[in-house]
Amino acid sequence: MDVCSCNSPCPCTFAQPPTGNHCEVLWAYRINEGHYGPTPMAGLKVVLLANFTGNLWDGAWLDAGVFLDADADEAQRAALAAIFTGAAGGWMTQFVPTHVRELRGVEFANISVDIESTLERWRVTVDDKVEASGQALKGPTSDPTKLLQSFNPPGSEVGPTDAPVTWGKSVAGRWKAFGFDQNIPAGQASKHIPFDWHGPDAP
Repeated sequence: MDVCSCNSPCPCTFAQPPTGNHCEVLWAYRINEGHYGPTPMAGLKVVLLANFTGNLWDGAWLDAGVFLDADADEAQRAALAAIFTGAAGGWMTQFVPTHVRELRGVEFANISVDIESTLERWRVTVDDKVEASGQALKGPTSDPTKLLQSFNPPGSEVGPTDAPVTWGKSVAGRWKAFGFDQNIPAGQASKHIPFDWHGPDAP
């Protein structure tokens, strides 16, 4: 899930420049199932804070900071660091070297990522440093029993995917860490995209 400063819907997912040509963004990941070699990864969470100017898919560079799940044991911590810095292969190996200019820090923290099974709402907190949430985008002419979803996004931040993008809007977007200090108002961009990453097996 993410929350960002852009107008909704997020233009970056359409491979377009951000609103006002600048974006302040939070990406939150919850691993529902998976492993890194013999190390189980289910239930672990990661949060990335970042900003960038220009089109994310046309030369823009991110400044970023990363929170990794403090509940992870030693092997899981090493696996999270390898996966999300791009050292483990897979999507992040393509994304990080071509998009991340400065990594301001990596911290282990208490992360909560709650995503309703209906995808109506999603929320993330990191200690007292992050509180961000979104809700599914609906309006006066939409069927209240259906989500606004699309497929084959041109600029998916989780990489190429056959999974649906669920479009939403921010409810809250407050974070202060790694030199970022944001209080994004309600009604800005937010969305949910499932991710399914694969890489070479752990050594």
